[in-house]
Amino acid sequence: MSSAKEGGLTTLDSLLKAGQERAARGLRHGGGALRRRLLGSRRRRIVTGAGAVVVVAALIAGGVVLDQVTHPGTQVTVYFTESIGIYPGSDVRILGVRVGTVDTVQPDGQEVKVTLTVDNGIPVPADVEAAVVAPSVVSDRYVQLTPAYTGGPRLASGAVIPLARTAVPVEVDQIYAALNQLATALGPSGANKNGALSDLIDTGAANLAGNGVYLGSMLTEYGGLSQTLGGSAASIAASLSSLQQFTSMLKRNDGQVRLAEQQLAQVTGYLSGDRQQLAAAISTLATALTQVQQFIASNRSLLESNVNKLASITSILSSERASLAEALDTAPLAADNLLNAYDATTKTLDGRADLNEFSMTSAGTTAAASGDGTSGPPGSVAVLTTEIAGLPPLPLPSVGTEYSTPQALLAAMQACGSRC
Repeated sequence: MSSAKEGGLTTLDSLLKAGQERAARGLRHGGGALRRRLLGSRRRRIVTGAGAVVVVAALIAGGVVLDQVTHPGTQVTVYFTESIGIYPGSDVRILGVRVGTVDTVQPDGQEVKVTLTVDNGIPVPADVEAAVVAPSVVSDRYVQLTPAYTGGPRLASGAVIPLARTAVPVEVDQIYAALNQLATALGPSGANKNGALSDLIDTGAANLAGNGVYLGSMLTEYGGLSQTLGGSAASIAASLSSLQQFTSMLKRNDGQVRLAEQQLAQVTGYLSGDRQQLAAAISTLATALTQVQQFIASNRSLLESNVNKLASITSILSSERASLAEALDTAPLAADNLLNAYDATTKTLDGRADLNEFSMTSAGTTAAASGDGTSGPPGSVAVLTTEIAGLPPLPLPSVGTEYSTPQALLAAMQACGSRC
């Protein structure tokens, strides 16, 4: 019985092992298919991502090309004397920042024609200048546009920057050639051929020997002069501005300046032609001045006395200047009245005296009174303003109210008739 049990267990164990082997084989076959499916899906994702990247790159490139076609930037032609180190593709910069590229470089007669493009949206002033810049001896060069745009007209596409507005750096070989020419000119085959330059150096050394203190003092004083000029910069600028205004005025009045020059030339010509007479006049004037000096020396006391007397006279005239002014004002009228008083027929001066200015009244007498409260001589009447024209003229202008006797006034009015 135990044998039967052992045989049954062995059979069951065999069946279990066989089932495990079949399950393991099935799992191996199923895992390979799953792995293949996973690998296939990953490849599809990679291909899809790569295609998307290609599409995006194509779109970006197309946009860039489209932008360049629709907005080509500013095309500029620049002329240089030479273009060493500038090639198609070299940078174009403003303030050291890249803003474009060089398109073409080609010779044009004695000049070099460089065509460049400034990126779209970068403003450039219309009067821009171009210069070839070498950052160092071995680095690539670039075209620098200056100044930067700050406002005003802009440079249009297709514009040309002429040779007068361009600059190129001095080459090292040119510096060497200039130094070589200088050394040759100063060498034994040039200025120092006969030892002249050596003699000059020796003479300069001999003159400067022992003068170091004076040279130092001179440099110190020159420094003080520089400081003084620096402190007076405003005054110097004002002087230069005034000088500029003066020269501008001369320019505006160029015709008058030329006329003045011509007249001055004529005057100098006259003086040159009469130089003998002018010399004689100057000699005579010197003689006269000598005689005047001798006269003053001989008559000093008399001159002093006369000057003192003249001072008293001028003092009197100064104190009576009001009376003198009144006399000068009334003298023309007095002369005119005297002329009118002359009677050519009888050759006499016809006139009447106005004694109102003198006190002719005396105590116990009564004078006629005028309307303004003044009184005249006894027995006289005041003359109205309308009646004065019929009276004979006075040698001097009247003052105040005029008076006359009634008989004289009546006779004068009768003689005047319709004229009064």
